[in-house]
Amino acid sequence: MKDIVKPIAVLAAICLVVTALLAYINSVTSPIILAAELKAAEEARMEVMEGATSFEAIDPAYLPEGVTEGYIADNGGFVFLMTSKGYGGDIKMICGILKDGQLTKVKTLSHSETSGIGSKVVDNKSGYSDNYIGKSAADYEDVDSITGATISSTAYKKALAEAFEAYEAAKEAY
Repeated sequence: MKDIVKPIAVLAAICLVVTALLAYINSVTSPIILAAELKAAEEARMEVMEGATSFEAIDPAYLPEGVTEGYIADNGGFVFLMTSKGYGGDIKMICGILKDGQLTKVKTLSHSETSGIGSKVVDNKSGYSDNYIGKSAADYEDVDSITGATISSTAYKKALAEAFEAYEAAKEAY
């Protein structure tokens, strides 16, 4: 009986110690990770809305389904975080819209698109997002899609359509 109980007790003790260590490490690193995420989000907002120094959150009730967060910048512009379903999974983007309705910048925060094909649409280095700078709700769809990446291009434009929808709702409410 000792031969069975002793190994089980040792394994249980090891599991308890490891679990306690992981819980402690998580409690120490969680605030650091949260602070880094908040800082990265603030930097992304400032990148798409140059000239702004602070942002006020928009009530989520004014945001359409694909827009996860919205902010009003102190310079009168708007910043929206959007999620859209691409070919490989969710595409998370952020964009800035001036108070006159023109896009200032669009940036992809994360994606799971196919490397070399769909990633041409969502990769910030590809220059595709630069085609949308200065576009408004009336003409953003004039930007050509990337050949071979129709689903990713459509998801990109769908996210922007939802951002313009959020802009219209927020502009009237605020």
